[in-house]
Amino acid sequence: MNPQSNPLNQPLLASVSRRHFLQHCGMGLGGIALADLLAADQQATAASTPGVLPSTHHVAKAKRVIYLFQSGGPSQLETFDYKPLLNEKQGQQLPDSVRMGQRLTGMSGNQASLPLAGSIFKFQQHGAAGAWLSELLPNTARVVDDLCIVRSMYTEAINHDPAITFLQTGSQISGRPSIGAWLNYGLGSDNENLPAFVVLITKSKGDQPLYSRLWGTGFLPTTYQGVQFRSGKDPVLYLNNPPGESMDGRRNLLDRLNELHQLEGQVTGDAELAARISQYEMAFRMQSSVPEVTDVSTEPQHIFELYGPDAKTPGTFAANCLLARRLAERGVKFIQLYHQGWDQHGGLPNGIRTQCRETDQPAAALLTDLKQRGLLDETLVVWGGEFGRTNYSQGKLTATDYGRDHHPRCFSMWLAGGGIRRGTVYGETCPFGYNIVQDGMHVHDLHATMLHLLGIDHERLTFRFQGRDYRLTDVHGRVVKEVVA
Repeated sequence: MNPQSNPLNQPLLASVSRRHFLQHCGMGLGGIALADLLAADQQATAASTPGVLPSTHHVAKAKRVIYLFQSGGPSQLETFDYKPLLNEKQGQQLPDSVRMGQRLTGMSGNQASLPLAGSIFKFQQHGAAGAWLSELLPNTARVVDDLCIVRSMYTEAINHDPAITFLQTGSQISGRPSIGAWLNYGLGSDNENLPAFVVLITKSKGDQPLYSRLWGTGFLPTTYQGVQFRSGKDPVLYLNNPPGESMDGRRNLLDRLNELHQLEGQVTGDAELAARISQYEMAFRMQSSVPEVTDVSTEPQHIFELYGPDAKTPGTFAANCLLARRLAERGVKFIQLYHQGWDQHGGLPNGIRTQCRETDQPAAALLTDLKQRGLLDETLVVWGGEFGRTNYSQGKLTATDYGRDHHPRCFSMWLAGGGIRRGTVYGETCPFGYNIVQDGMHVHDLHATMLHLLGIDHERLTFRFQGRDYRLTDVHGRVVKEVVA
């Protein structure tokens, strides 16, 4: 049994760190070990850093996750959920029998009418399962037999910030650990020279803001924090030495700083001091590992062509997808991509054309690239946003232009790779695309299933905080076995 999962052990663990304990028993073996570590050669090693779980709860089907988060709420009605009835009833009012009194946002709740709006884009069936995909996603259509398309996701959150926070942390209220932090805490790292949890954000995209707490640790130790990689000459802020500072000087500075932290730790037993030492050492090692992984100049031309014309432009979604593959190859456990711009309350046809042009080819290329390298079967890839869009138009409806408001009752995502049942469609919405009629998948269900594929029982990975045990799926959720191979 994992001692950190035992509530009786938590007060002791909170007051006495492992380093503090070892330094005060066994003739200071902990101090000897730490001194040896700090004096050791800082070159890259193949050793892994374990998490709190001594082993996975069951055999894992995936080793890592690449999460392609589409911030703003992509319209399922223009992408994966084909509803010809909306075109037939174009302009007619949303029936009360369909809405059933469900709440609307303040942006469209006060409209004089709620006219149904069919998609102006054509849909066709693709793959062995005959999945309906929009003409906006021709590259995704070519890899559809690798996907499990979920058309029945739902959430309680109706506005962006709580909805995004819910998908990233399992709670609408900020302050909880992110899913990447939970995985880092539970499973540890497979690479001592790169963070276990890396965040990539498409540059120069407006729309809804993204806060660092979305990849934060909440009440978990800060060592499990996600590390944001940026485009430009400094992928990680404050990682490089300042002008005039040598690597030997930085090494000496860290050694002396670590000695001071050890002295403080002997007095206080503060576990955060150990986390700080660990992060300083990781930063030192990253000075060589980050430039190597972010230098894509060694990639062959056919790889850039696979990911599309933006692949050579740092910070684009295409470049980030390529970087995600390089990180996955090097053992990074959780790679989070954020792409903003899907919040189309008006001008949806033009807006979603741009979004799909930026994301369709790179996302499909990522699957193809992972597959041809033998990595897809052990990498869980997730695509989706925080909620869907309404079947009625927000604002003026014309034959060529319309908008859609937030809709938490049903939206679409897709999963691929490690342990996912390929070439399937899960869940169904009503002919109006407003309510789920079969096999709903809640946000907690998605998280439980993701953890299951990584070998974790979502009810058993817990952390005691403020008197009770918390988990990512707090306090419900089920593994959706129908999407698991």
